[in-house]
This record gives sequence, structure tokens and C-alpha cells, in this order.
Amino acid sequence: MDWQNLPEGGNIEDRRGGGLPGGGIAVGGVGGLIIALIALFFGIDPSAILGGGQSSAPAQTQPRTAPGQQDTSYQFVDRILASTNQVWSDIFRQAGRSYHDPTLVLYSGYTTSACGQASSAVGPFYCPLDQKVYLDTSFFNEMDRRLGGGGDFAYAYVIAHEVGHHVQDELGIADQVTRAQQRARSEAEANSLSVRLELQADCFAGVWGHHVSSLANLTQQDVREAVNTAAAIGDDTLQRQSQGYVVPDSFTHGTSQQRVNWFMTGFKSGNPNSCDTFGQNSGQL
Repeated sequence: MDWQNLPEGGNIEDRRGGGLPGGGIAVGGVGGLIIALIALFFGIDPSAILGGGQSSAPAQTQPRTAPGQQDTSYQFVDRILASTNQVWSDIFRQAGRSYHDPTLVLYSGYTTSACGQASSAVGPFYCPLDQKVYLDTSFFNEMDRRLGGGGDFAYAYVIAHEVGHHVQDELGIADQVTRAQQRARSEAEANSLSVRLELQADCFAGVWGHHVSSLANLTQQDVREAVNTAAAIGDDTLQRQSQGYVVPDSFTHGTSQQRVNWFMTGFKSGNPNSCDTFGQNSGQL
């Protein structure tokens, strides 16, 4: 992937080197381990498990502007985010809508968000309360070790998936799902809605990949890296690795095959209208 060909100028807030602002306490122990396992799925709004996510006010920190802007991690994330902004702004404009670019917070170790505290163990997430994506780039090293290998396009897929949650927020989809989950008659029904939300974010990540494929000179190997990552974070694969069996009613992000299928649906079509995971019956997901 020639990510250097992508545009630069994403909204990056660089907090690296600052630790946890405000003297907060790091998430740790058994609770931190559980949070880490959940967050490896690349979820949305971790306030329910991180705690303290009731305030709608953004976390107050002082972003670092230099020298972080000159390092490779910053440049990579900046260009991936800028390209997602460009792609989604164009798509929204064609539909007669306006797209509001999210901010991506780079941090190391610990930081705070409007959805609560975050640690490097949590992995990347999108907080709808402040419309920011949070990322500790050390997570990419974790991908290399534990999630079937990394690669630039696999890393980019992670970012594009979280931006996909922002797109859902912009379209009002996330709010609709939250309200539907509150009306759900069972935990399994609420989980099913979460699966559809996550698979749609995978599909939106694929849509972005389609639109930058020529500019970034994507190869079959690049796509294979993203597909391998999507497969590695399926609910069935993770449950089988952690407990030796799967519980489909507890799935919140979809099976490995579903995640691969929906990413490739978006990648092949480049059309967000192909990402209607809510219009499919469960057997067609």
C-alpha cells in the first residue's frame, strides 16, 4: 500500500507522551483484561465498560503538536484519516448532505475521552459523545503479534472501521440502534443489532478502501492483510480461542466470515448503499 500517495491534513490531536490527563487511574486487573478482550473487536462507545461516560463535554487535554507530526506513525494515521474524510465528504455531497470530519486522538498509555478513560489495552474505539476516534498506535504491534499479522492496509482498515462508526453517527444510524436496543426484548436481540452495526462499519471501511485503491496502489496482498484481520476478530474465532466453544447469541460483532464478507461487499462496490446490514434477515448476514 502506497499510503504516502494519500492526501494529508486529517484532524489529528496528538496526546502521546502525556500519559493519562487529569491524574486518572489506569484500568487494570481482571476488569481491564475483560475490557481489553472486548475492545479487540473494535467496538463503538466503550462508556458502558469504561465507566464515567455520562458527560457530553469533551475531555480537556493539551494536544502535542511537535515533534509527533514528523514521525511515521503520525504521518500514516494523518493520511489515512484525511483520505477517509475526502471519500466520505464526496459521498455525502453527492447525496446532498454535509459530512463533518471526526478528530482522531493519538495517545500513548492512557488518556480520557467523553466516553470515559481509555488505556492502550482497550484498543481503538470511536466515542460518539465527542465524535473522536481514539488510537494508541502500539495496538498495531499487538495486531502483528495476535491478530493474524498486520500490514499497512490492515492497520488502515482498523482506522476506517472506526470512522465507519462516525459515518453511522452522522447518518443517525447509531442513535436508531441505541433506541432499538433499549426496546429489545432480550439480550440476544440487542446483541443482534450490535452485530449489524459492526458489520456495517466493516462494509463502510471497504467502501473507503474501494475509493482509494488506485491512488494507494493496493495489491491483492494488501487486501489479503485486511481480510485476515477481519477474520481474526470474528466473534466465533475469538470465543473459540478464549473458551473453546462459541455462543452465537452472545455475538456482538459478527462471525469471521460475516466480517470478511461485509468488508469485501463494500470494497467491491464502493457504494455505501450496498452496506444495508439492517435490511438483511439473520440468515443472509
